[in-house]
Amino acid sequence: MAGDTEDVHARSALFDLYGDHLRSRGARAPAAALVRLLAPLGITAPAVRTAVSRMARQGWLDAIRLPGGAGYGLTPRAVSRLDEAAERIYRHGDPGWDGRWHVVVVERVRERGRRDRLRVALGYLGYAPVDDTAWISPRPSRELEALLETERVRAERFVASYDGDARGLVARAWDLDGLSHAYQGWLAVAATLVAPAGPDAPDEVVFAARSRLVHEWRKFLFRDPGLPAELLPAAWAGHEAAKVFDLESARLLPAASRFVDCCLRPTRDKGEARTR
Repeated sequence: MAGDTEDVHARSALFDLYGDHLRSRGARAPAAALVRLLAPLGITAPAVRTAVSRMARQGWLDAIRLPGGAGYGLTPRAVSRLDEAAERIYRHGDPGWDGRWHVVVVERVRERGRRDRLRVALGYLGYAPVDDTAWISPRPSRELEALLETERVRAERFVASYDGDARGLVARAWDLDGLSHAYQGWLAVAATLVAPAGPDAPDEVVFAARSRLVHEWRKFLFRDPGLPAELLPAAWAGHEAAKVFDLESARLLPAASRFVDCCLRPTRDKGEARTR
């Protein structure tokens, strides 16, 4: 059971690593480098290898050959997922809203497993249910078509205006009170996560601190649809949380990037090392 937990942790950390660092470095890395990069997070080499193998079987990674040895690169599906996630993680200003909703009406799914997967996935993409089959979002998701194809679900799509109180609709569809409390909790946790990353901290320690910060922030992808500012309550806790995340993630990025680049650098063999 402990092994399963560690593997889930490794899989999540790999998504964070590829999305936060490797996507901008060619979206690929040697397997040995992945092991070195996740070691500061307490993830063992066997857990990393198991996780990348499963992610490859699930269509997120491709096994490839690199100058530094066997490695793994992101699949197009994974690139699309991480790019959209990055837009929601690093929120730079309000994207604006034209007042219309993207409505998805899905067919009734009888199998409980498929129904549960569909519900979780639609929530991740920013949709909320207004009844058993109709889901709404302030904007369409680029991943919607791929999700419907994967789950083999038919759906009708509409762009519609709501003739009523939009804030009331949002309050019924999303648990904004719960989300606000979650942001307040994150603010307390964030201070603890970045505490080890002081001015004199080694790059490895800063990388680990920033990775944990990003990991905790990324959890909001499953809860926060990125609602337009005009639909949110006054003094929304998410705004302060986003400000803190932006400041701390930027502060820790230079040292974390140095550690990533160091781990990705090809390892010289012993003979070459002795000649220098």
